[in-house]
Amino acid sequence: MKRVLITGASGYVGGRLVKELLEDGLNVRVMVRDSRKISSQPWFNQVETATASAESPEQLDKALAGIDTAYYLIHSINTGDNFDITEARIAKNFAEAAHRQNVKQIIYLGGIANDAHISKHLKSRMQTGVSLASTSVPVMEIRAGIIIGSGSASFEMLRHLTHRLPIMTTPKWVVNRTQPIAIRDVLWYLTQAGELEKPVSGIFDIGGPEVLTYEAMMQSFAKISGLRKRWIIKIPVLTPALSSLWIGFVTPVPSSIAKPLVNSLISEVVADPKRSIDAIIPKPPQGLIHLATAIELALSKISTHEVETRWSDAASTTAPWAKAQSDPEWAGDKSYIDRREAMTDIPITAIWTAIERIGGERGWYGSNFLWSLRGLLDRALGGAGLRRGRRDPDHLHVGEALDFWRVEEFIPNQKLRLYAEMILPGKAWLQFELSEVEGKSHVVQQAIFLPRGLGGQLYWYSVAPFHALVFPIMLKNILQEAEKLSK
Repeated sequence: MKRVLITGASGYVGGRLVKELLEDGLNVRVMVRDSRKISSQPWFNQVETATASAESPEQLDKALAGIDTAYYLIHSINTGDNFDITEARIAKNFAEAAHRQNVKQIIYLGGIANDAHISKHLKSRMQTGVSLASTSVPVMEIRAGIIIGSGSASFEMLRHLTHRLPIMTTPKWVVNRTQPIAIRDVLWYLTQAGELEKPVSGIFDIGGPEVLTYEAMMQSFAKISGLRKRWIIKIPVLTPALSSLWIGFVTPVPSSIAKPLVNSLISEVVADPKRSIDAIIPKPPQGLIHLATAIELALSKISTHEVETRWSDAASTTAPWAKAQSDPEWAGDKSYIDRREAMTDIPITAIWTAIERIGGERGWYGSNFLWSLRGLLDRALGGAGLRRGRRDPDHLHVGEALDFWRVEEFIPNQKLRLYAEMILPGKAWLQFELSEVEGKSHVVQQAIFLPRGLGGQLYWYSVAPFHALVFPIMLKNILQEAEKLSK
């Protein structure tokens, strides 16, 4: 049986590809930096997990040992301004490790880059392909344009812009042509590539059956969603930087991710017939999915809370808690805790249900104005804000994004630990623990903060008055909701 490795298994495409390859009967190993992030996936017990960083040659060697085909789905788009340097370096590391371990085939999902004017983001995608092909291991580079599917960053960005803005001013790129492709078709090509009998080297473009402008695509979103035609006013002075800031406020996609995506819109993203993949992999048996159908499928998954993976599943790679070099040795070593607890006759199962429903459209059990204000501040600083929401209104799993938090630990009826991905001068968690004490339910709610230097300590003291207002109300309202649920 062919052994395949999937990198980026906790990401949008990788998480879905694992399921497809398992259904096709392949032996799958996944490479992730933190196995907890995929521990709640339905396929977790069907795969071998390799915990590794693409920065470590030794860990890569172990992850690639005995592998026939390796899928490279690592993307460093949100690692800062030097993401292109990072991507080239880790791709080179991966290629060299694959060569040492006698991997027969690397399959890489990149981006279509046939226009004379391409962004830094697309140049980086191209360079990643070059780095991967720097050894004798055959590399099949499959390039796609905008992927239409529930949970993709591009889809969420365009959907929210269309839904929330009946009148919008846009840069001139709105008339550029693009060739979107449904996530189902992307997965078709990736799975078929992994099952080829012989290794293949080369660059291949894949796209959907329609070529249209970004403006036409947004109008399609509006029509399918039952909205009136959008008024789109094109102006030349709206730069990509300003556009990404605006997108950061209007959509769930933060400016740090929106910026490289918007920059890519200066290019026409249309598949080159000379790079057709048809001679190697035929089109899906049912044909390529049209844009309208792809949008309808994606919207139906969102409305029924059946989104398998989201762009926000990928971990935040920033490390704002690192000490500043000028700080004294003791700075940042202290942790601050706001602890609230209660004893109640309400069953633990009801309390847990109420806790698991926190965030998203339901809010944070009181003081929602303050939470919204903190979310707006975070967006202004380039953070995630509250608009990422949550995948499902009732259920959580480890690794999933929850507004500007991420689920770090999840033990049903016992413990929920959320890690803060907002812009902070330190490292923060919100934690709930449940236990039974002398026949009663004991609830412990804690906000934990590890400051970064002196600035972090000042931050904690400045927000302490708000904590005194927010957190007692939160615990009180959780218990009130739990009492309703228990009845």
